[in-house]
Amino acid sequence: MSVPSGETPSPPTSLIDRFGRRVNYVRFSVTDRCDFRCVYCMSERMTFLPRARVLTLEEVATLGQAFVELGVRRIRITGGEPLVRCNVLWLFRELGRLYEHGLMELTLTTNGSQLETMATDLRAADVARINISLDSLDPERFRRITRVGHLATVLRGIHAARAAGFQRIKLNSVILKHRNHDEVISLVRFAINHGLDISFIEEMPLGVIGDHDRAEAHYSSEAIRNDLKQVFALTPTTEKTGGPSRYYRIPETDSRIGFISPHSHNFCGTCNRVRVSAEGRLLLCLGQEHSVDLRHVLRAHPGDLERLKQTIINAMAIKPRGHDFQLNGQPVILRHMNHTGG
Repeated sequence: MSVPSGETPSPPTSLIDRFGRRVNYVRFSVTDRCDFRCVYCMSERMTFLPRARVLTLEEVATLGQAFVELGVRRIRITGGEPLVRCNVLWLFRELGRLYEHGLMELTLTTNGSQLETMATDLRAADVARINISLDSLDPERFRRITRVGHLATVLRGIHAARAAGFQRIKLNSVILKHRNHDEVISLVRFAINHGLDISFIEEMPLGVIGDHDRAEAHYSSEAIRNDLKQVFALTPTTEKTGGPSRYYRIPETDSRIGFISPHSHNFCGTCNRVRVSAEGRLLLCLGQEHSVDLRHVLRAHPGDLERLKQTIINAMAIKPRGHDFQLNGQPVILRHMNHTGG
């Protein structure tokens, strides 16, 4: 789907869709490439985007300015693995300047592989919080899930991030039945011992992966909570971090336990976010194909920030009510998570 640009003469100061939801959070994917090949994210053999189709870092910075001027208050940088993008620290520094213009939080999602060398510079660039993917604490199992990753590298990255002084660090764990569902207690203990938050994520059926049957591997948030309740006291909390996690506290710890449940607890009714893919498509929903080509606007009308902003405003008219994720059969959405942006 597409919408015409440049139709409304006076843009509002905020983005509100046709269901009355205010969009104040955008996630920018800066690359579809990754140094891991996680089984739930992509196929083992991937064809990545040609460089010419990927937004330049300058184009992403321009998008950041446009969204903040339209009332967006949170920006998250994702991928693929964003930290493998050449010169990405420049982008973080540029986006960090937007704190002076209304941005409230600049955050990052990463697999942790580059944090050992980059954590200090990221914090200096005003990245407030980071999410780090960690699906297993067993080196062999970690290798199996990531296909090529090394657990020790990620653990060193987590320690480097803690030393760098981010406001919060959160682990993201995708839980798969008979793959890593027996590790939820040890993952929470790891988070508590290191003063981290952790969110457990139900696998999202994006793209054909070929590694496993998603219905067979599904392990619900409720099942995870039941496992955790055998060991921990979980106290519900209304705390939010801008995303869809529902959080619980464990008494006498500083850790929050979150659950992202696209299947068992649809969170679309309060959706406040959009994504921009690495090739510049404004994705209005994670689980639908409604989108607008922002790269075309950026390149056909360089420097025309008002036209860009108007295109974003008009796109709110096609933001759908929600996703239609199905575990059985072929995925409805054929783009992989690395193309979508985490």
